[in-house]
Amino acid sequence: MKNSLSLEDIYNLAYTTLTKGGSCSEQAEAVAQTILSAEKDGSVSHGLFRLPGYFNSLKSGKVNLNPNPSLHKVTKAVLKCGGDRSFAPLIHKMYLNELIKSTKDIGIGVLSIQRVAHFASLWPETETLAENGLIGIACTSYLPVVSPFGASEKLFGTNPISFAWPRKTNNPLVFDMATSSLALGDVQIAARDGHELPVGAGIDANGNATTDPNQVLEGMLLPFGGYKGSHLSMMIELLAGPLVGETTSDTTEENNIDDGGPPLGGQFILAMSPEIISGLDDWDKNAETFINKLSNLKGVRMPGKRRHINRTSLENIEVNSDLLNKIYSL
Repeated sequence: MKNSLSLEDIYNLAYTTLTKGGSCSEQAEAVAQTILSAEKDGSVSHGLFRLPGYFNSLKSGKVNLNPNPSLHKVTKAVLKCGGDRSFAPLIHKMYLNELIKSTKDIGIGVLSIQRVAHFASLWPETETLAENGLIGIACTSYLPVVSPFGASEKLFGTNPISFAWPRKTNNPLVFDMATSSLALGDVQIAARDGHELPVGAGIDANGNATTDPNQVLEGMLLPFGGYKGSHLSMMIELLAGPLVGETTSDTTEENNIDDGGPPLGGQFILAMSPEIISGLDDWDKNAETFINKLSNLKGVRMPGKRRHINRTSLENIEVNSDLLNKIYSL
């Protein structure tokens, strides 16, 4: 069963739930907007589905109810943020503009973030950079739910990565993907709704292949593309962990409060100015030729296109009734 909610209803529900969990208004606004954007874009696994986890992390004390993040300019190119145990959307709201300013000045910039709980999609960060004429790359780690290629023991998080390319006269080109075969939220929704997973998505606790999402949740996901996805996941563990002065997924788990919400960890965001790096005013010329050729190939669906189509709709959003009842009970 599903209930129909307006966009305003979704935002208000998220904001009210977060403030009832004890969050300060500014943090609740940032997270509620992130949840609304996910629902509007059709990313149900990162919208209201995440709200109980956000709430639980506030109630358990893992996430700071009234955080006081800080930003330190290490060099002209490196900004270092101490998140003070906040939800990541608050940091993005506060400091992405600082990254944009410094990158437009010198051509490249990094925002290194520590002590945040990241529970959302990554595209909002990179798309914001692209909408300001910059190339964006972002990644974050999680808790061990993925076995490295060839192993049958969890070590990696789902370890998503997002990339955004700016376009002068069109929507940015953006992808946001887990390096696991599926995002964990998609597996959880499949288990809730009684759907099977694709072959090769995961293995059970004994290392046997299975398409049962409940058995995968008890066991582990596999990386996409075998050793290739596994190596990308390893890269993200290092970029979003040690490089930003944070922990890798396995160590994050050792220090995590198991409240059903996101762990505290790090995020790596890289911004680049195509105009400064290429040295060309028409830096987009060759890119547009390539993008147009790619998009015109039969069978190709450009990343992010569906999100932008969904955004044009003003219709109500259909939300799982059991999920809504769970949220209301909070």
